[in-house]
Amino acid sequence: MIRLARTGAIATLVLARPRMGNALVPELLEALLSRLREVAADPELRVLVLGAEGEAFSLGGDMRRFQREYAQDIEAYSARLVGLLNETILALIDLPQVVVAAVHGHVTGGSIGLVLASDLVVMAETAVFKAHYVSAGFAPDGGWTAMLPRRIGMPRVAACLYANEAIRADEALARGLVCEVRPGLAVRAGAQALAGRIAAAPAGTLLTAKRLLAADRPAIAAALEAERAAFVAQVAAARAGVEQFLKNFATYPDGE
Repeated sequence: MIRLARTGAIATLVLARPRMGNALVPELLEALLSRLREVAADPELRVLVLGAEGEAFSLGGDMRRFQREYAQDIEAYSARLVGLLNETILALIDLPQVVVAAVHGHVTGGSIGLVLASDLVVMAETAVFKAHYVSAGFAPDGGWTAMLPRRIGMPRVAACLYANEAIRADEALARGLVCEVRPGLAVRAGAQALAGRIAAAPAGTLLTAKRLLAADRPAIAAALEAERAAFVAQVAAARAGVEQFLKNFATYPDGE
């Protein structure tokens, strides 16, 4: 589910669940956390590029898995999933390496947290961020309330959460969510080129700057935990919304 490659001082991590749109499940997040620990422990690495295979960066929580878990223990599953997502977000923030995300396709639901936790983001011109919580009846997770308002302001995030408005590449660039917009798959080359420039900088400067920029990490951690608690508290009531979501989005992957 996660591929890791190293080239000099640059590591590349790729979400590799393309048939499911890289939708988030505990197994994927556990694999990602394991790989992040490998990267963090390598003193030769200065930059991590985070990307994804397939048509979407990530569709957020796997709705087919949620549908199945309603027959099991949906609260326990949700607590585990969102807890692992929060752990992954904080691991990216804590990573000693600079993180450059290469974002293409759709980034929906909690998967935006992987982008918000990255230090720099190169975005494809056709990519889009969308919450979709009102589509299924879930509470926001992944930093939609814990991190995004700090970046683009409460009113804009409210429009995304209440009216399901999308954030497209041009707006993301204008608001400072991303540092560069590239056409199509050129986003991958753009992210690697940016990583190469960063990797040439003094290691001490990179590490010190990242630590100083992450001064609000305790507040983010507390806000992420509040999101997790709210998600778990609401998820049982969202069952009908999940069923309707899957009917409305007939092209949603069937599972693997």
